Amino acid sequence: MRVLITGASGQLGNELQRLFETGRAEIGPIPQQFKGAEVVYTDTPQLDITDAKAVERFVAEGRFDLIINCAALTNVDGCESNEDLANRVNALGAENLAEASAWADIPIIHMSTDYVFSGTESGERVESDVAAPLSAYGRSKLEGERLVAAANPKHHIVRTAWLYGYAGNNFVKTMLRLAENHDEVTVVDDQLGNPTSANDLAYELLKIALSDDYGIWHVTNEGTCSWADFAEVVLGGSDCAVKRCTSAEYKATHPESAARPAFSSLRNKHLEDTMGNQMRLWQDALSAYLKNLPTLEG
Repeated sequence: MRVLITGASGQLGNELQRLFETGRAEIGPIPQQFKGAEVVYTDTPQLDITDAKAVERFVAEGRFDLIINCAALTNVDGCESNEDLANRVNALGAENLAEASAWADIPIIHMSTDYVFSGTESGERVESDVAAPLSAYGRSKLEGERLVAAANPKHHIVRTAWLYGYAGNNFVKTMLRLAENHDEVTVVDDQLGNPTSANDLAYELLKIALSDDYGIWHVTNEGTCSWADFAEVVLGGSDCAVKRCTSAEYKATHPESAARPAFSSLRNKHLEDTMGNQMRLWQDALSAYLKNLPTLEG
């Protein structure tokens, strides 16, 4: 099997590479069908997904069996100030990959986000719920979903949330770094969602890749918390305290920041209804991450 991974230098791309190289995730072994797979890892220097001709040529020459698109512009505040760039990468770039994969008659996995929802509703969001993003980032990702689905019927659109991995920067590493030189960190406590291990997510992606039950999937670790709750668990072994604030208070001191959904917790219903949901409780996944971080951080 030949697999193309775009955005391979990011958190999820790195975890996928770890799984392909070791043959297992923290949850368990990867599917047997991927043992010995030939994987091509690309990022912008190797393949600019916004260049339709380059994507078409790369996919045609590569003779791939699967594309996993992890490439995205994920800086939420940065997207707010440059929505045109966000759309070029998150929407049109995704469409280029979907069109090339449709031409090659192969499936595509396209990553999306909980930020496609407004977060004004109560209760966990399932895949069939109506999306209504608040930010440029959310709008660009929702448009990417629409374009991918229209371009290739063999699509798996996977929404995740609050991702952290061993490589790159993320909320967990930021909290740990701040705790080294601060007695207190201020964290929003009225935005709720699902902290998600990139290692767990990568494991589920490889299961989904083998399914012909195409459509939208939610894949997050189990359980809902606020960013402040998340921070308190991360810093549980330190002397740094978490000071809680509201979104309005944060916005007052960071007026350039984009709107975030207040409640964007996702339910992995498609997994539950088909192959089964093996995603761990977010506290269990985070505990494993913190234990492994000193040796696996990239």
